[in-house]
Amino acid sequence: MKAKELSKNGIPRARRETFRLSPQNLRTLRALKTPVRIQQFIDALPYQYANTARSPQRALLERKGHCLEGALLAAAALRINGHPPLLMDLEAVHDDDHVLALYRERGLWGSIAKSNFAGLRFRAPIYRTLRELALSYFEHYYNLRGERTLRSYSRPVNLAALDSRHWMTSEEDVWCVPESLIAARHYELFPDKVARARPHLDRRSFEAGLHGWTKH
Repeated sequence: MKAKELSKNGIPRARRETFRLSPQNLRTLRALKTPVRIQQFIDALPYQYANTARSPQRALLERKGHCLEGALLAAAALRINGHPPLLMDLEAVHDDDHVLALYRERGLWGSIAKSNFAGLRFRAPIYRTLRELALSYFEHYYNLRGERTLRSYSRPVNLAALDSRHWMTSEEDVWCVPESLIAARHYELFPDKVARARPHLDRRSFEAGLHGWTKH
């Protein structure tokens, strides 16, 4: 590619126009060069309970967000740094769903996530399959009654398919993203009766998972 076709930050002009990010936000995301740095960045944002679906650009402006918005921001940062923008939905019963931003290194899967629960965040890239990755969240995925609630996971959703909806920069809530996650094919991790037979989480594990928890 010719030098004149590149913007000052090294991203091809055509791609930058697709992203439509402000120069400042583009610099912020490009500085998050590793999944660990991305996780640290979204962990530092205050967790906010809200019925919103802010784009990464809005989340960067407002400096707050919840599970979905953290995953969107992570997917945008991964994309700017050379990864496809992939999300996966974890589906639960008697609980909220959880959204992961996926990345792959040396053929193995890892994930980045924002959560009010300590055990539902980062995963290093050590999982051979998405099922293995999803299962790693089971013991940490519980509601305030101590019930383990994770039941299924979705196929990856590539947000590049939603570029025309401006998921990275829209001023309006990007509800097209959760709609795509809900519509994606989901795979049962195990029969529901198997999960229901599990005892409630013990008190020590319950309290450990709430470290740093933000009350609704």
